Amino acid sequence: MEQALRKRLLAIVEEHERLSRKMSDPEVAANPTDYLKYVKAQREIAEVVACYRRYEREEERLADADRILREESDADLRALADEDKRELAIALPELEQALKLMLLPKDPNDEKNTIVEIRAGTGGEEAALFAADLFRMYSRYAELKRWKTEVMNSNPTGLGGFKEVCFKIAGENVYSQLKYEGGVHRVQRVPKTEAQGRIHTSTCTVAVLPEAEDVDVHVDPAEITIDVYRSSGRGGQHVNTTDSAVRITHLPTGVVVTCQDERSQHKNKAKAMAVLRAKLLSAKRSDEAEKRSADRRGQVGTGERSQRIRTYNFPQNRMTDHRIGLDLYKLDLLMEGEIQDVIDALVAAERAAQVAAVG
Repeated sequence: MEQALRKRLLAIVEEHERLSRKMSDPEVAANPTDYLKYVKAQREIAEVVACYRRYEREEERLADADRILREESDADLRALADEDKRELAIALPELEQALKLMLLPKDPNDEKNTIVEIRAGTGGEEAALFAADLFRMYSRYAELKRWKTEVMNSNPTGLGGFKEVCFKIAGENVYSQLKYEGGVHRVQRVPKTEAQGRIHTSTCTVAVLPEAEDVDVHVDPAEITIDVYRSSGRGGQHVNTTDSAVRITHLPTGVVVTCQDERSQHKNKAKAMAVLRAKLLSAKRSDEAEKRSADRRGQVGTGERSQRIRTYNFPQNRMTDHRIGLDLYKLDLLMEGEIQDVIDALVAAERAAQVAAVG
């Protein structure tokens, strides 16, 4: 193991021990706020400490095996030591790799709830129907994860599709799982509206935004304009009689957010503000780190067929993620929300790239 890595790990072990001493202090134990603060801090590094201690134990085993091979003449002991050495030659590099992964900086947004925007791109009504399919896929995935889904705004079409739909997913570590979904999604299938059975190609764009609070992004009331108007689309007579829809424009950036799904103007305004904060946070993060995949502009793209992160080929029952060259021939299950295999593969690929980048 490199000395720089070992030095860093020893510092973490020392911090773990310091936190243990703090938690044993009667004054700290008598203060629930301070005690919980130390418990949380220790919990965050406990896995690293446990893994490094295991690494040290395996190093001692390797040293013992080398000593036996140098000093002992007993054939049975030497055979056992040789077997241990071969085993440890595999185990130690694996533990070192695991430690490097644990030390990678965490995305501060990973634990946040998420706002997802799906917009129909190239393909007309078929693209709108695919947007509805993607919305259902993510909603089913959220159900499987026991997360909660709330529609923020939608623009439905007459055939059951969406020109656009914006929704919030709340739960444990939502953004850490969904942040890889941002980009252009391409579908290849025979549309319901196609009489001659020809395969069409359409696209949707997906943007994944970490939910932002006031502490993350402050929106100055003087820098926004709020317009109210009558809702359109579904909702019966109510949408024709009440100015409940809300449009918020952020003047410095030109970002516009609308919300009309609720009958209450107050609720629509609250939802629109939540989406606005999320968009402004995403733009802020983009400015700070242009190369990060959370850049909303990079996620959304133009919606052209040539720009894609993933293809859904219905005739072949295949989903292909072009970023990592992953092909899965179970599209029927994936469209029912069973996308964890795809997300796990993307997480693993990103972590491998991060480890390679830091050497």
